[in-house]
Amino acid sequence: MKILVTGATGFIGRPLTKVLIEQGHEVYAWVRDTGKARVLLDGQVKCYERLEDIPEPYVDAVINLAGQPIADRRWTKSRKQSLRSSRIELTYELVRFINRLEQKPRVVLSGSAIGYYGPQAADLILDEQSKSVPGFTHSLCADWETAAMSLASEATRVCLLRTGVVLGNGGGALGKMLLPFKLGLGGPIGDGQQMMSWIHQKDWINAALFLLTNDTLSGPFNLVSPNPVNNKIFTKALAEAVHRPAIFRVPCCGLKLAMGEAAELLCQGQRVVPKNLLAAGFEFEFDFIDQALTDIVEQVSKDK
Repeated sequence: MKILVTGATGFIGRPLTKVLIEQGHEVYAWVRDTGKARVLLDGQVKCYERLEDIPEPYVDAVINLAGQPIADRRWTKSRKQSLRSSRIELTYELVRFINRLEQKPRVVLSGSAIGYYGPQAADLILDEQSKSVPGFTHSLCADWETAAMSLASEATRVCLLRTGVVLGNGGGALGKMLLPFKLGLGGPIGDGQQMMSWIHQKDWINAALFLLTNDTLSGPFNLVSPNPVNNKIFTKALAEAVHRPAIFRVPCCGLKLAMGEAAELLCQGQRVVPKNLLAAGFEFEFDFIDQALTDIVEQVSKDK
């Protein structure tokens, strides 16, 4: 297939793009800097800074993963607008490009996040039909999904990728946690009871490929493990994976002072399950957090 990818140089986009190339697909990437992107993608992807420069008259599929990191700084008014622009406005630009094509893509996979549901009680199980809690993360994801769903038609099916915390080698949330945990400086956040809906990077990629090739599937899909855990259990599993204690509790009050509203990403959570993926027959390789973290830590050690 001819596949157009946004966010191809990101933590998820790079390994996904590598797999697509290995499977024989022809991949195009819409990027900010073609020179940097070609290096990051090993020169195997055709990179364009403007959609209009893509010479082919059609693409078979679009995978839209672009978006600035949401947890790396305070959510000031300007930062919130930047987060919205990098997701929603970019997606609408993609929509306008696709609408100009005579032949529409057969499928669009478009990024979203479990932030769609907002922070919720730890004992409440959330699937794709669950109600959301109003707030910034919900409105960000809901508007992002609305932009993508405008492409849905008889010719094009759209799958919304409501992604949880992606755990993998080479970055993401775990990339920030590994060093302090290896130094014995890790610990739970707050009381540790907030839920963490996670997914191994390999399972995320396999789920995306599953949705890409299954012509009967459309709509929202929670890309999370079937077994979410609270922060206390996650902390214990990561400490065991790196063979270190984890006794330094991080108070939420300190995080709120440092991060403001964005601290909700760490101090609150939601128990999300992949109901639609499981119903469609998708099988996870990494169902449990200790299994996933052990695999990733071993891979990090091998890559050194």
